[in-house]
Amino acid sequence: MIAIIDYDAGNIKSVEKALLYLGQEVKITSAPSEILSADKVILPGVGAFGDAMEKLKERHLDDVIRKVTEKGTPFLGICLGLQLLFERSDEAKGVEGLGILEGEICRIPACEGLKIPHMGWNSLHLEHNGRLFKNVDEQAYVYFVHSYYLKAKDENIVKASTEYGVHIHASVEKGNIFACQFHPEKSSEVGLQILKNFVELEER
Repeated sequence: MIAIIDYDAGNIKSVEKALLYLGQEVKITSAPSEILSADKVILPGVGAFGDAMEKLKERHLDDVIRKVTEKGTPFLGICLGLQLLFERSDEAKGVEGLGILEGEICRIPACEGLKIPHMGWNSLHLEHNGRLFKNVDEQAYVYFVHSYYLKAKDENIVKASTEYGVHIHASVEKGNIFACQFHPEKSSEVGLQILKNFVELEER
């Protein structure tokens, strides 16, 4: 069973729909026991970094997420779910992220001709043989909606990047932990392939 963590941070149904299309058993849940016993776990998210961290802590899901990642369960953060895995964000000064991965979330700089939030399709540059990108072509297009971007401390965990006025770390992988700034569930056939690669992962 794949658990989708429910913490009132949006975009859950589209993730569920994509996984059901791939023939997976899916449970939207905030119950620690269900999340901890799941075969795989997804942390989606649309919204503000500070509000999301507050909601996770209110439900004690921050500790649950740490336990899941520590015990080797394949874990996928999507959009805000990626950002929350890191240490801090320009969007919420003074608010600590989950700190499971090292790095910071920065505001996309204002550039002439580029709208913020970054909303739309961008191509990916694939790096370091990321397991999420098996059978995905270099320069494949995926769908983004964000005003903040990841700058990972260790660039070796970065498996895909893109450009939007700045170099953006678009996807990371470290052991059993995976995350995408873009929305695979909204990225057509490419996104479905990425999700398929995730559901076919074995625990390490």
